[in-house]
Amino acid sequence: MNTAALRQMIAQARQQESGSQALAHFLQAQLEPLHPSIRLPADDAPGALTAFVIAYIEQVPDVLDAAAEVAREAGIEAAVKPVLKIAEHFFLQPPALMEGHEGLEGLLDEAYLAHRLVEEVNDRYIAHLGQPLIPLDTTRANLIAHQLIGEPFANQLDESVHHALAGMLDDASFDQPSVQAYRERLAAPDTASAWQRWPCLSQQLGVELQLKG
Repeated sequence: MNTAALRQMIAQARQQESGSQALAHFLQAQLEPLHPSIRLPADDAPGALTAFVIAYIEQVPDVLDAAAEVAREAGIEAAVKPVLKIAEHFFLQPPALMEGHEGLEGLLDEAYLAHRLVEEVNDRYIAHLGQPLIPLDTTRANLIAHQLIGEPFANQLDESVHHALAGMLDDASFDQPSVQAYRERLAAPDTASAWQRWPCLSQQLGVELQLKG
């Protein structure tokens, strides 16, 4: 994993944003048509939305490092690392459909790809093991990012994720003895307590998604 390169890209984009304010202007334009299910603090909605997007982007290398570490400890690195490399690749060499997307606004698209990829991996682990690979809940944050990116482009990004995962992490990947041993470790009390240190990203940043039902 070359998450140091990701962090450097993000730092450069943040520096660029301090002069251009391109992301801030983009998000300001999103406030009025924002879906009513997204709740922002009344006293500083633009600031909260900008902080959310920056944190969403900055969390990608942390999530990839954490997933790689868990996979290594669990003895399932061979199955997981290629998937994480795809998420990293989305950042370092974005797909052609991202052409022309620059700065933090462009990195929002790339962060969405990476977070969605990890979300899909987590869904497969939950289906097979009853627990995610990593416990960070980005589902609501991804839904908010999807709204900000807008359709149909966000749907195209989702298709890129599904295409990237095609044929990876199939049933055979979860039949390895190392994965079965990891399943037993998931029930340990220390594992459960470690899970609690990863709060929901959107709640952490004061941006709420009011889901029906």
